[in-house]
Amino acid sequence: MPSGNAIDFVPADLDPAADLKDLEANKGETEHVEHASVKNEEGDLGFAISEDNSKPRTGLRRLLRRNPSAEFLREVAEANEHELDPVEVKKVERKLFWLFVPALAIDYAFYYIDKTTLSYAALFGLKQDLNLHGTDYSNLSSIFYVGWIIWAIPGNLLMGKFPLAKYLSVNIFLWGVFLMAQGASQNYGDMVGLRFVSGMFEAVADPCFVALTGMWFTRKQQPTIIGYWYSFNGVGIAFGGLIGYGIGHIGSSLPSWRYEFIIIGAACSLWAIFMGIVLPDAPHTAKWLTRREQIVVVSRKRHDYHNVDRRQFKLDQVLETLKDPKTYLYFLLGTFANIPNGATSNFGTLVIKGLNFSTMQTTLLQIPYGAFIAFMIYMAIYVNHLTHRFNVRTILMASVTVLTVVGFAMMAFTKQTASRLIGYYLTGSSNAVFVLALSLVSGNVGGVTKRVLASASIFLGVALGNIVGPYSFLDSEAPTYHTGIIVCMCSRAAEIVVILALRLCFVIPNKSRDKKFAEGDERYDPDVQVFEDMTDKQNLHFRYVGKFRCLAQN
Repeated sequence: MPSGNAIDFVPADLDPAADLKDLEANKGETEHVEHASVKNEEGDLGFAISEDNSKPRTGLRRLLRRNPSAEFLREVAEANEHELDPVEVKKVERKLFWLFVPALAIDYAFYYIDKTTLSYAALFGLKQDLNLHGTDYSNLSSIFYVGWIIWAIPGNLLMGKFPLAKYLSVNIFLWGVFLMAQGASQNYGDMVGLRFVSGMFEAVADPCFVALTGMWFTRKQQPTIIGYWYSFNGVGIAFGGLIGYGIGHIGSSLPSWRYEFIIIGAACSLWAIFMGIVLPDAPHTAKWLTRREQIVVVSRKRHDYHNVDRRQFKLDQVLETLKDPKTYLYFLLGTFANIPNGATSNFGTLVIKGLNFSTMQTTLLQIPYGAFIAFMIYMAIYVNHLTHRFNVRTILMASVTVLTVVGFAMMAFTKQTASRLIGYYLTGSSNAVFVLALSLVSGNVGGVTKRVLASASIFLGVALGNIVGPYSFLDSEAPTYHTGIIVCMCSRAAEIVVILALRLCFVIPNKSRDKKFAEGDERYDPDVQVFEDMTDKQNLHFRYVGKFRCLAQN
């Protein structure tokens, strides 16, 4: 059996290489895979999604993603007929771990350092040099996410057309280019335009990170893997503080805030080149793996709730998504979680400096903040691992969010510097919550079209929250920003309500389906895997994760 020493998580429909097979029999009737074994009454496997690799590509088509060949899909299906050697699986998974996790972790560190450069630049005089007044600084914070939200859908559509790792690498390279360009800004208008374009190229980051994780790692492994790379936003914050401290000591006629953009931007672009060379785009094209290892990578995911990525638009799934209350709860979750994020990522250093710390002390105080974030993420992963048999992920999310409410309350209502600083650190607990939130969205939506739209709903909420958040920090209230901190506290409290509402949306259908299966209705058997493009509502075998313990996990 494949190793499963991690946590229950999400099906990997985002997997562009998971075009395993089109197991349809009798002119389109849904074909099931019982107890993770492939069956076909005719004895033939129909591979509807494959590519004829015998014909060389020409022109721009050479840049497009390659689907697996029919031969590769056939070999995977044959492997699925037998149990894999656990030793062989472990060896392959070890190779995948050391190839992908460090790369994605460093990517995410840069991703977060990039987002906080404006905050550090403000410490080093950007507001004065660019003559920013009133809401100008908030505009610079928010315009990034305006570009993000405008390019989110086109960027994600392109993600489905190009090799995934290469596409991410190109976007990271462009982050760096436009970050360096921000260091050359001469006025407010320059910075607005460059921040807008930077937001566009970062719009694909989270979806690409999640897609790569879903492509290479199993359902049980994915929350742990996501936790590892996501924890590096804490590393990014801590490292950003060190970089800021070093930049503050550069003796030059060039203002320190310009070095902040130039140095970090150059590092991003150089790393992107390395990543584009090293990371494979899909199992069937991975030069770092033997043919047998490629087969094992895909076959070991046979136990996931998985349906074939047909890359087609289904209107019925669109309508179901619009009628599903969870779609709107995902949007609200993204919004309420990121109103505070948009505020603290851009105003956090200014709030700390307002506690009578110097600029250099403020940069250094970001190091324990980043370390605490990483610690909380690892703790959330560990506790989730200990409690995964009880499937109480939503309860864990709500409990950790309470810490952030307490943190903002300490910042708003206490006067002592120490208690306000501790409160600021506690607000970093929210990062652990978002790791688990990503698993909820991906793991509880079936159907290719519906999953794309549901994922879009939470990320649209993410963008909206980051756009709105900075405007709650009024320039007239600097450096305490009392109104903004109260808004953040209330937003976190609302997030708890949304999480508990989602829990109900998972518990009720699960109990109903488990009851019907217990009464003898085989249509609700959770051990039957469906390889057809069906939604979580259409697929009666589907069970939601993050809530009541269901039969599928016994």
